[in-house]
Amino acid sequence: MKKGSARYLLRLDDLCPASDWPRWNPLLALVEELGIRPILAVIPRNLDPELEIAQADPEFWPRLRAWEARGAAIGLHGYRHLSNVRGRGFLPLHRATEFAGAPLEAQRAWIHAGVEMLRGEGLHPRLWVAPRHGFDRHTLTALREEGIALLSDGFASAPFTRGGVTWLPQQLWEPVEKRAGLWTICIHPNTATTAQIDRLRDFLQAHRAEFLSVDEALDEFPPIAFGLSHWLSTEFALGRIGISRMRRRLRAGVGR
Repeated sequence: MKKGSARYLLRLDDLCPASDWPRWNPLLALVEELGIRPILAVIPRNLDPELEIAQADPEFWPRLRAWEARGAAIGLHGYRHLSNVRGRGFLPLHRATEFAGAPLEAQRAWIHAGVEMLRGEGLHPRLWVAPRHGFDRHTLTALREEGIALLSDGFASAPFTRGGVTWLPQQLWEPVEKRAGLWTICIHPNTATTAQIDRLRDFLQAHRAEFLSVDEALDEFPPIAFGLSHWLSTEFALGRIGISRMRRRLRAGVGR
């Protein structure tokens, strides 16, 4: 690993018993072969019909325990993966989410139930992964009460603390080579195209030595308090994403 080069985290989202296993299994096998310790974003009680794709895997929970034993970090990916709440969270990327805007007591109940479900299966959820990036100050309160002091989200090039929680920024939805900093690549294997998986495979093989576990990332990039530079990075990223979405809508309109 070159001194001063970028480091990466791999996050795999929407993991539940009825995932699309023909898509997941080859990717998980590659990640294991390369010795990469990803963040696995697990939905405790999935009620999202779009993610009920395959026959539920009877070995789902034992497989997750084995992955955690090999160094994967288990992320609490919401509770039911529903998007029936409207509210403005820290990262207003979507109008409808599962958590942002919901009352504190509801969020407490959902997070507590989700954590208990995962712990009941012998897992140790370490960090929060919000469905559709939707979470607010009530979410952070509920997470702290459950002893979860990490989350995977935000726009910066290194971890920071905000609201009593450490944020491991998640800035990429496809592999992109960077010069410095810590970058989390988030992939949704259930819906990823073959081309997207192929690009990820090539990137993982080429940069395997630059991928860290969550603990290694925190050791190499000690979190600092949220400040002006983090706020500016967030505003710039949200603006860039908004412009990109507007261009896609315009292109779609022209193509009609």
